[in-house]
Amino acid sequence: MLHELVPKAAVFAILVNPNNPTAESDIDAARTAARSANVELIVVNAATERSLETAFATLVQKRAEGLIIGDDPFLITQRDRIVALAASLALPTAYFSREFTQSGGLMSYGTSIANGYRQVGNYAGQILNGAKAADLPVVQPTNFDFVINLKTAKTLGLTVPQTLLVRADEVIE
Repeated sequence: MLHELVPKAAVFAILVNPNNPTAESDIDAARTAARSANVELIVVNAATERSLETAFATLVQKRAEGLIIGDDPFLITQRDRIVALAASLALPTAYFSREFTQSGGLMSYGTSIANGYRQVGNYAGQILNGAKAADLPVVQPTNFDFVINLKTAKTLGLTVPQTLLVRADEVIE
């Protein structure tokens, strides 16, 4: 979706926390998407507040034209800082959670954190009512939110294609 928004971009990057066990799967998925879009993919790591500055400096050095933020609890705690750093570089960025887009990020696609909390509550309720945790099924997310921030797109000088707007679950104006 980021490539649809910046189709002339030749270099994308993905920011991941290397300490997260899901980082490699995020990188693999981004590599697959980059190959299909015929763009180069740069992997940058950040696991601490200080390493965020280094990561964004690397993006400038490598001339990244778009950024994907990997799904990670540390990165969501740094949401406002990451959104500000991306804005300072005028770097189109796709995030994994609507909270980033609500904080001024360009676009997000990911599972609903609220739905995840609801599922945890359902599991807890079942366990409190006598169910054995080992007997409960593993549940995968089924609701994904696609949010576009038009104000940020305008600030970046981007025109959001209608093909993206019609797929969005929410458009922030």
